[in-house]
Amino acid sequence: MKKILYSGLIAGVSLFIISYGGLYLAIRFFPEFFLLYNNPLFNSDGSRDILFYLHAFIISFALSWFWERFKSLFSGHFLLRGIEFGLIYALVALLPVMWITFSSLDITITMVASWFLYGFVQSVVAGVIFAKINP
Repeated sequence: MKKILYSGLIAGVSLFIISYGGLYLAIRFFPEFFLLYNNPLFNSDGSRDILFYLHAFIISFALSWFWERFKSLFSGHFLLRGIEFGLIYALVALLPVMWITFSSLDITITMVASWFLYGFVQSVVAGVIFAKINP
């Protein structure tokens, strides 16, 4: 349990920094893309903002548990193990969620593709961290 919590915390901090640094850079370099978010679908009253900021930790602890359970199935260099882990997560979890999200909400394919890429990058980063600290 300690390994799951420790590696989840390290991955959570890393994903938090990468996520918000990446968001800042993305808004700075692709502001026209973020105009799509000026939509009532994405407006919040602020009461649940903390859930948004905790996302990096929630996903990290979930992926840490998943890693602990299935790490023996991944072999090779830690970078390759992390990439394979991220790819499996993206195909098994992200792809179906993005499919249903796109099919049920009035959003663009660009939004869904960016969310898929974002989730894939998160899972690869977490996988590399897990493979390094909890082989």
